Amino acid sequence: MIEIKSEIVCRQSIKPSVPTPSHLKTFKLSLLDQISPPIHSNMNFFYPSDNPDFFHKSKLLQHSISTTLSLFYPLAGRLRDAATIDCNDEGAFFVEAKVNIQLSHFLSQPDLNLMDHFLPTTDPTTMELSNGAMFLVRFTSFTCGGVAICFSLTHKLADVSALHTLVQTWSSLCRGSSNPVTPLLIGENFLAPRDEFYAMSATVNIADEKFVQRRFVFSASKISELKAKVSHEFHEVLQSHPSRVEAVLALLWKCAVATKKQKMGSFGPTTLFQAVNLRKRLSPPLPETAIGNFIWPIMVFAYEEKDLELHEVVIQMRKCLNEFNNTKANMFRGEGAASAIMGAIKERGEFFRSNKEMNVYKCSSWCKVPLYDIDFGWGKPLWVVSVNKLVSNTFALADTQSRDGIEALVTLDEEEMALFQQNEQLLKYATPNPSIYAFCNSNYNCRM
Repeated sequence: MIEIKSEIVCRQSIKPSVPTPSHLKTFKLSLLDQISPPIHSNMNFFYPSDNPDFFHKSKLLQHSISTTLSLFYPLAGRLRDAATIDCNDEGAFFVEAKVNIQLSHFLSQPDLNLMDHFLPTTDPTTMELSNGAMFLVRFTSFTCGGVAICFSLTHKLADVSALHTLVQTWSSLCRGSSNPVTPLLIGENFLAPRDEFYAMSATVNIADEKFVQRRFVFSASKISELKAKVSHEFHEVLQSHPSRVEAVLALLWKCAVATKKQKMGSFGPTTLFQAVNLRKRLSPPLPETAIGNFIWPIMVFAYEEKDLELHEVVIQMRKCLNEFNNTKANMFRGEGAASAIMGAIKERGEFFRSNKEMNVYKCSSWCKVPLYDIDFGWGKPLWVVSVNKLVSNTFALADTQSRDGIEALVTLDEEEMALFQQNEQLLKYATPNPSIYAFCNSNYNCRM
């Protein structure tokens, strides 16, 4: 068990480099943003040492945040209600900190329980002083000169693609680029918010559950084995091949449900929510630089244990995705879009009220999002991770640094996780919490 002592060196607000014009002082969110939870998502980058000048790097980060806020001007404001941002230029919040260990020590035994030492949102004083900031950054130095850049961003204005666009712009400005990626701030022009939701609270109640998060890594060779196990049946039905994500997710869900059965003594019906990026599925499509929540969940069901045979799961996943692409994606366009979305939300709510015994799992995938290309001017990261401290029964998938493996962060009830991480079928394909250096690209200099 690694012991870390962390110390916050300073805290400060960062204003936009250019004040927001008066005609942009109020930003109306889209309906999809409006119904998104007002929580903060986080993204954490760990960089090896290239030079020890931490404070020079900090000044570059602060300056580039200021410039970035002028392009992403709503992020410098504050939530007024569930669908409105007051673009008052109060700014982002920046924290400098240091820890008493070397980066290699931490990455050799990555402990998700220690991530509180790097996240800006886990420090009560920071949260009080930040006064509702929607963008918070904590920049941490290790004793070896390595650094961690960890930021939290409001989910009200950003899904995974939007997070990536933000960090692309921010990092390129930090490197001195004069031609950064420009965001498309579409807001209500995509889909106007609904009046009946304006009274929604700008806070969220998180159930007081005892859950834990664990990391499992699937190497390229193990993913190939897993895909080979289901490819024949998949190809017979769909004349194509399962993806890496489908194969890994099917195994994770199957093992999580087996764990639930172990705990409860019997199998219960279950559903898996998968977040789908709408941008490329709309007609006409939206660019990936569109800022907001352009995601929608698709659901796969298993009413009996036989429905969770791996080949059955991957086939159903693809069928559900194909059905969504062919028949449902365009409900987000046109005059009837808002009514269609409200109807879908109501229908989903009624279904779960009538099926309270249904065990629900949720998945998000960051695979193929090129997060390991993010360079602030001192090289590419050794590890990129987003930790979940809010919701149980989740699977978060991301590429490994070598790009050919998958890192899965699984969040379960404490008792169920104790059983899950001993599941023999899971351990046949997944390595529990290996060293970050074990999955570095052989062409990449993984400096210790």
